[in-house]
Amino acid sequence: MPSWIGAVILSLSGLLLSLPAGAEVKARSCGEVRQAYGAKGFSLADIPYQEIAGEHLRICPQEYTCCTTEMEDKLSQQSKLEFENLVEETSHFVRTTFVSRHKKFDEFFRELLENAEKSLNDMFVRTYGMLYMQNSEVFQDLFTELKRYYTGGNVNLEEMLNDFWARLLERMFQLINPQYHFSEDYLECVSKYTDQLKPFGDVPRKLKIQVTRAFIAARTFVQGLTVGREVANRVSKVSPTPGCIRALMKMLYCPYCRGLPTVRPCKNYCLNVMKGCLANQADLDTEWNLFIDAMLLVAERLEGPFNIESVMDPIDVKISEAIMNMQENSMQVSAKVFQGCGQPKPAPALRSARSAPENFNTRFRPYNPEERPTTAAGTSLDRLVTDIKEKLKLSKKVWSALPYTICKDESMTAGAANEEECWNGHSKARYLPEIMNDGLTNQINNPEVDVDITRPDTFIRQQIMALRVMTNKLKNAYNGNDVNFQDTSDESSGSGSGSGCMDDVCPTEFEFVTTEAPAVDPDRREVDSSAAQLGPSLLSGSLVCVVLALQRLCR
Repeated sequence: MPSWIGAVILSLSGLLLSLPAGAEVKARSCGEVRQAYGAKGFSLADIPYQEIAGEHLRICPQEYTCCTTEMEDKLSQQSKLEFENLVEETSHFVRTTFVSRHKKFDEFFRELLENAEKSLNDMFVRTYGMLYMQNSEVFQDLFTELKRYYTGGNVNLEEMLNDFWARLLERMFQLINPQYHFSEDYLECVSKYTDQLKPFGDVPRKLKIQVTRAFIAARTFVQGLTVGREVANRVSKVSPTPGCIRALMKMLYCPYCRGLPTVRPCKNYCLNVMKGCLANQADLDTEWNLFIDAMLLVAERLEGPFNIESVMDPIDVKISEAIMNMQENSMQVSAKVFQGCGQPKPAPALRSARSAPENFNTRFRPYNPEERPTTAAGTSLDRLVTDIKEKLKLSKKVWSALPYTICKDESMTAGAANEEECWNGHSKARYLPEIMNDGLTNQINNPEVDVDITRPDTFIRQQIMALRVMTNKLKNAYNGNDVNFQDTSDESSGSGSGSGCMDDVCPTEFEFVTTEAPAVDPDRREVDSSAAQLGPSLLSGSLVCVVLALQRLCR
């Protein structure tokens, strides 16, 4: 070997011996990582002071690292918790919308019913006095059944209202004919003439249409708010899969293991991770959007022809108008009933001495509508509906938007301006893979999350079905139909709780019509003229004037 080669070898050997021991591995300090790790609340006993070999790592790149096996496990659990909190926080708006608005609407409807019942009771006590108090259970039962229907009871509204008018006819028939004694069988015969004779004028027909469709819409809308609330609460509580947890750890905390705790993930990298982890939630979006559309359409009905406030507020005056119609037509009604049911037996002398006009006239006085109780919660249905419509529109596409909402947060990702200085899953550099589309099937080639597209989340599918069922109920309510009572065996019969149709003309089932239903009470003269054709009245001239005044109030 030439002497000069030996001299070079000796020179290099001396140079290597003169270098510090640490220079052979170029180990970096883990001081910055220790500080960030401790800030998370973890013990610093887990973390080395300098980088170590990374062959033990199962998720992060197996290069020189500041992470031990214990650290990787703890940070993996931390990434899972942070992801769960992120989804819950991001969906906070939609959850609070349904929770708070359900509470407001429910309080409003319940108080509206209470106020309507109190208003009717006050008016009838002042108007009819003891006659009303002796028969008040008829009216109390009406409101009890309306409340039971609203709260989800198995009540057929049309049948219940028919029963109310039949019972009222029985009571009034006895009052206008005190000179006779009526058996239970006779009164049952009387009630059968309710539809044929129309003793109460057109009020029962119009009120039935108004009440059924308004209550169907109100109850279904509140049920929709309940379903929306439950679905939002359930879906926001995610349970990430093992593949998702690995991807979250790699995105959020592998920078710690590489000694880069301040480097945030690239935005597109974040989007692919979130789209993989929230693939099933995104599949909820289609049915959710249909549900929101149906809620908005029923909300429009609540503002317009199905406004329960405009139905319940004057219900006392409308029932009083019906009673006045009965009094006006009492002679004709009695004659036809006697003809159909037979001549009743005379009553004891004391009772028969009292006349019908005296019974009603002595206690009657006009009622001032300004004396009504304040509407529920000091607000109005229109204001509540306007508010909820704005909130509902903002909640559309909320589930497919979750990845974008999470990843646009500056505390979460590096942002579009730092595409070269962000964590891409391996190092601090640009993220190159393309962004996946939304939904489970589109994650088949997701480069970040291992997603089994052949196994949809059963829990999410249950929520999709709940939304689908509720959407169909809302479509029925929009058309004035109660799906719980609809008689599919004979659609033209009108049986079931509330067709909401005028003159037996109904839109096609489940079809979203764009025109509003005709007004329920377009012309008061219709009632006036029909009443005028029924013959002489038992009322005095002054009472007729009051009746006309009440009719004007009902307009």
